[in-house]
Amino acid sequence: MSDAKDVSSRIPRVLSLGRDRFRAQIRPMGLAAVVGVVAGVGAIFFYVATRVVEHYALGVVCGYYPEPHPGGEPTVSFLHVVDHPLVPCLLILVPTVGGLLSGLIVFHYAPEAEGHGTDSAIDAYHNRNGYIRPRVPIVKIISSALTLGSGGSGGREGPIAQIGAGFGSLLGNLLKLRPSERRVLMAAGMGAGIGAIFRAPLAGTIFAAEVMYASPEFEPEVILPAGIASVVSYCVYGAFSGWEPLFNIPDLKFTNPWELGPYTLLAVFMVLLSMLYTRSFYGMKGVFDRIPIKHHFKPAIGALLTGLVGCGLYFLFKENKLVLAVMAFGYSSLEASMTLDGQPLMGFSVAGTAVLLMAISLGKILTTGLTIGSGGSGGIFGPSMVVGGCGGGALGMAIHSFAPHLVPHPASFVIVGMAGFFAAAAKTPFSTLIIVSEMTGGYSLLLPSLWVCTLSFIFSDKMSIYQSQVEGRSMSLAHRGAFVRQVLAGVRVSQFLESSKAIVSLRASDSLANVMARLREANEVVLPVIDASNRLLGVVNLEEVHLASQSPELTSLVLAVDLMRSDVHPLLPEFTLDRAQELFVENDLPRLPIVDSLDSRKLVGMIGRFEVASAYLQRLHGPAEPSTAARN
Repeated sequence: MSDAKDVSSRIPRVLSLGRDRFRAQIRPMGLAAVVGVVAGVGAIFFYVATRVVEHYALGVVCGYYPEPHPGGEPTVSFLHVVDHPLVPCLLILVPTVGGLLSGLIVFHYAPEAEGHGTDSAIDAYHNRNGYIRPRVPIVKIISSALTLGSGGSGGREGPIAQIGAGFGSLLGNLLKLRPSERRVLMAAGMGAGIGAIFRAPLAGTIFAAEVMYASPEFEPEVILPAGIASVVSYCVYGAFSGWEPLFNIPDLKFTNPWELGPYTLLAVFMVLLSMLYTRSFYGMKGVFDRIPIKHHFKPAIGALLTGLVGCGLYFLFKENKLVLAVMAFGYSSLEASMTLDGQPLMGFSVAGTAVLLMAISLGKILTTGLTIGSGGSGGIFGPSMVVGGCGGGALGMAIHSFAPHLVPHPASFVIVGMAGFFAAAAKTPFSTLIIVSEMTGGYSLLLPSLWVCTLSFIFSDKMSIYQSQVEGRSMSLAHRGAFVRQVLAGVRVSQFLESSKAIVSLRASDSLANVMARLREANEVVLPVIDASNRLLGVVNLEEVHLASQSPELTSLVLAVDLMRSDVHPLLPEFTLDRAQELFVENDLPRLPIVDSLDSRKLVGMIGRFEVASAYLQRLHGPAEPSTAARN
């Protein structure tokens, strides 16, 4: 009987815990869904913008329409081909104009929108509490459409990631979320952008959590919100683009364990290519940084050189348009390569096909460094797929020519090469494995892709294409509080009450002039507001006072109660300093009040972050040695 009573008494508690947990998840998941909608709409808008610019700049003006397009790319119905011969010299002029316009827009309105947007989002996560200026995504859309649509080498994923991340940051600011919540929303937006544009929601989810670090670490708190955002953005974009994978591939399978030998060679080859890619990319960026002209004009120089490379290869390969994949997105070369079955491509011999694909791979490394390294705006994931896919296809054709039983379908080396190359270059083996599988629908190649991605990551050096990555969570400023917790856990807030100075406080009825005077006298940035019984009502922050003082007509009307924050969570004397550190972050204040209990809320002291930092250093290094003068 007693057991039944115990069970019946526990049921309400269990249900209450479930409800509490559900309520706690409603807001972050709901906000993530909103971010996903915006990322999906942004992906549609950006895709159409790039196709429109590409159609008129490269097609109508130059006579170059990149074909074949990926089979899963949606068509834009109002764009009609104007059939006229290709004019190679215009492939030099048009990218230059596009680079010039992009550079003027970026460096005048939002210099942080230069280069590849994903790296900027990673930096915002680690170093700026997830804050991205609202104008950055807009500038990124316009400048990237001009850069990529006019023939600059880059990808769509960087701008789309920054659009999603930028809206996540903006939403966090509008709702005054804590920095940790804003970071998560920003990362979820980045993953949603990837999930939409590549129709790879699972990969977008994992990418958002994995790309933050150069080591095999994840941001676990990002995964669930990024999952919600990525699914929503995928559905929004899929309603426009369709639901097929981005690339159409033949029926490829892994059925022979001996094939792992050639795949191991592929992994080593991808590591070497990735090392060339990262070093040439940042080498060119360093060269452009040292050119003594305004940054506004450097993207035009990079685009001019990109056009020269494209035209040079075009004539070198006897006016074969496929080699022009070194410009713009370059997906036409991947679509053509995915049909490789050992037969020559487009009239070339077997050796000629391998040389053509290798030329596209190396040329894409060069043009991407010139376009993005000079300050042009675009992503680096798309070019990486071309480099890895064409490089892998070249190796697959070479091995197939003398060992066809080990590489029966060189097209499989194209797909697995895409995954292995970016795993080595970006240090993201798991999300890359998934994204390539979702982009191609090539799930039957998961096993060799896992093998190559793992080996590529292990064999690669420490240099990543994303410079803002950090080695691990302990190196991220976003998590610095978590790694002092153990040191601070043994110190309690009560020890600061013994040596604390007299408390300077305010009353709710104090005028603005009186509040300003008390802040000056106390030389503090935060003062508590109490009632006649010394009960804490809230706190007044110097920042709010400064804003109110900018309107002189309000000086006689504004009181302390109007400036007061009443949502502050105070400290208790028994709290340890690691808990105090958490509350500093949650309240986003440099000083916090201490009360005797949460019921009576009697004010007993104030404590600042400086005191916590001093306590941390003393616990870590011991008390400072007295100076010679003091000892004497």
